[in-house]
Amino acid sequence: MTHQDYLAAAELYLGSDRQNAVTQGPRSFSSAAKALRFAIEEAAPVSLRGARLLIGDRIFAKADMLALYHSRRYPLARKAAKA
Repeated sequence: MTHQDYLAAAELYLGSDRQNAVTQGPRSFSSAAKALRFAIEEAAPVSLRGARLLIGDRIFAKADMLALYHSRRYPLARKAAKA
């Protein structure tokens, strides 16, 4: 995966499938890092099935979003994993 600007504004679409995510519309975030944090740490896991993250003209699906969140370059502290 290429370098991604975590500080760029982003729009996050969440839904149980792609159509549902589009129907619900985007949530705007001041940074991609904050959008990723919300998607991975706060949103219902089922809503990631149809998730799409738009950063500029690039679109990221669930697998890409997880890779960005778990990247060593991710700039925010992550929520502690549950035991």
